[in-house]
Amino acid sequence: MAVRSRRRSAARRRREARLKVMVGGGGLLVVLLAVFWPTVWLYVVCFVVVAGTGALGWWLWRTDRLVRSRDLNWRQQEAVKAGHRTLAEVDVMTGTEFEDLVADLCRRDGCTEVRRVGGSHDNGADVLGRLPDGRAMVVQCKRYAPSAVIASREVRDLLGAKVHFEGDVAIFVATTRFSRPSEEFAVKHGILAIHRDHFGLWNNGASLESLVHVNGAGQGDKRHRSKWRKTYGR
Repeated sequence: MAVRSRRRSAARRRREARLKVMVGGGGLLVVLLAVFWPTVWLYVVCFVVVAGTGALGWWLWRTDRLVRSRDLNWRQQEAVKAGHRTLAEVDVMTGTEFEDLVADLCRRDGCTEVRRVGGSHDNGADVLGRLPDGRAMVVQCKRYAPSAVIASREVRDLLGAKVHFEGDVAIFVATTRFSRPSEEFAVKHGILAIHRDHFGLWNNGASLESLVHVNGAGQGDKRHRSKWRKTYGR
């Protein structure tokens, strides 16, 4: 206890000594300024102006960095939020909400001029825009129950929409699987058919471009389809 008390006393004495030095130095500076003010006032004013300008510039720079950082974090959080919804959350969306989600995913992957056009008179397209390479895309979105199946006629309708909107690429996005004939029709006519499993990958961060290379795959063999029917009832 005595040793600890002596240490506290020594630390207090050091603080008091530093305070005295600072007060003495400050007083001496004030005296010198008072004595030599007619000679040094211009230098003092210039120093204050330069120091103030520097402090203001630093504050503006720091504020700008802080605002940019917050904006970047917000954008990243929104991108993560848009790209990490569970399929269960997607399954309870309305058709319009699903179309908006698909449009957001397209924007996330660098597509431009993206707009939702779905409605009662959509002419077979729900989302229009341009791929990052500039090609015009026509997107059909079907937020069906997982137990449903995309029929060939629906894929054929998208091919007609591609012609109507003078698109370069047609994309069919579904929350279920494609029938074998509809999948074959899509691959034959260059339509990107994004079924439930591939949509899950896209929704969780895979790029739209990466899905082009696995078009017509991923729906599994008979064993996979058997498990699908047990899970979703069809």
